[in-house]
Parts: sequence; C-alpha cells; structure tokens
Amino acid sequence: MANTTDPNLPQIVYSCVSKRAVDGELFIRQHVIDYIISGRSEVYFGGKSQVYMTGDFRFAVKNRLSKFVKQPVESGEYRSISICIDQDTLLELSAPYQRSTAATHHYDNVFLLQPNRLFKNYMDSLLPYLEHSNQITGELLKTKIKEAVLIFLDANPGLKNLLFDFSEPGKIDLQAFMEEHYQYDGDLQHFAYLTGRSISTFKRDFEKIYHTTPGKWLVQKKLEVAHLLLKEKKMKPTEVYIEVGFNDYSHFFASFKKLFGMAPSMV
Repeated sequence: MANTTDPNLPQIVYSCVSKRAVDGELFIRQHVIDYIISGRSEVYFGGKSQVYMTGDFRFAVKNRLSKFVKQPVESGEYRSISICIDQDTLLELSAPYQRSTAATHHYDNVFLLQPNRLFKNYMDSLLPYLEHSNQITGELLKTKIKEAVLIFLDANPGLKNLLFDFSEPGKIDLQAFMEEHYQYDGDLQHFAYLTGRSISTFKRDFEKIYHTTPGKWLVQKKLEVAHLLLKEKKMKPTEVYIEVGFNDYSHFFASFKKLFGMAPSMV
C-alpha cells in the first residue's frame, strides 16, 4: 500500500498504473489539483467514498487524510497528473486577491472540479515533459505551478479563500478525530499536527481520554471493528483486514487471535 506523506515529493507528479489496482493513503500539507487522463479512482474519507473517472479534475484539500484506489482501464492504464501547490507560490500570488475574513466554507477532503478547457490544455502541455523524463524542474516548474494557480482561480474564483488559507490546523476534539481516523497508518506526528497539538501534548491528551498509548489503542480499535464486521455484516476476513486499516493479513490474524482467542474465520 502506498503512503503519500513526504513533503518533498515532486510538485508535478505523473502517475501511471497498469495491470492491477493500486491503493494507499494520502496525507500532504499542500493543496493538490488532479487530472485523470485514463482509468478510475476511488477516494475514501469521513465514512464516505467518491468515484472519479477519465477526464475528471479534482481538488484535494491540504492537511486532510484520505484513502484511495487507482484502477486501470481494462487492458489499459490508470494515468493522472497531480499539481501540488506549494505555500511559497500561493503567498507570492495572493496579493491581488482580497481574501474574505468570513468563515471558510467546509469542503470535502477531495471534491470534483468543473471541466475546463484551459485546464485541459494546460495538462496536455505537461505530458511531453512528464512522459519523457517523469519530472519538471527549475524555473519551468515554478512557471507551470503559477500557471496552474492562475487558471484555477480564473475558473473557480469562489475558491480563493480555500486556496489562500495559510492557517495551521487548530486544536480540535481529539477523541472525535481518532474515532473517525483510526483506520489510517498516519504516524503520531501527523495525528498530532492535524489535531493542533505538539507530539507531547497529543500523547498527554490521548492518555487522559483512553488510558493507554495511541499505538495500543489503534490496534485494539481496528480489531474491535473487525470483529463487529465479521459478526454483524458477515464479511470475509480477507475483506475485513483491509477495511479496518491493517496492511498485512498475517499481522491481522495473529493480533485478532491474541485478543479474541479465536481465528477471524471462527466468528
């Protein structure tokens, strides 16, 4: 399973998947604009799922956790281009846009953008570079990122407050956050950051609520939900371990048997 968390990832990413689907998790501290050239993509967050198809443009909001599946077309490939918009570029371009001080509307972690001919032409212009060397660097990269931002704002002026929101995540209800995001593999640093806490404060607040460590709680929570899905929804163990956030079936099997005294198939 892929895990996209590295802040030093290339700012323009060309993805090509063939033969079989690829799944993973996404956490990145930059807004991302995606264009699906071919294939099908599913995104999961907050108990909901969204499907994106060939030709779709979508926007991924920074500082959010999501799961994804990239599915190639039959006898073909999944191909996409992702534009990661760095904060320095946004700060440089933000001056002419008067950002409202009103509360920002809540947006889904990922949402569909309306089709736009300029954006399609822009993405097409990147392909010769990406298909040849899989990356764009230097001044050309900076220019292309700025161009993406300007086209985005021209097509979506109502999203300027979201795009130019430079605030860090504020302190939020830790328990509510963990109950919603227990399936993720994000390390404690990510959980702490997204709940508006330092690592030490996160651990201290977590201990007050759950009376155990985050690592132990996450494993037990996943196993308890797995037991419920096996018993109530009659799901297969090979389906359940992925559903609750385990990456390895043998680890899931051993942990489940240790906690419940039986194999998952015996529930």
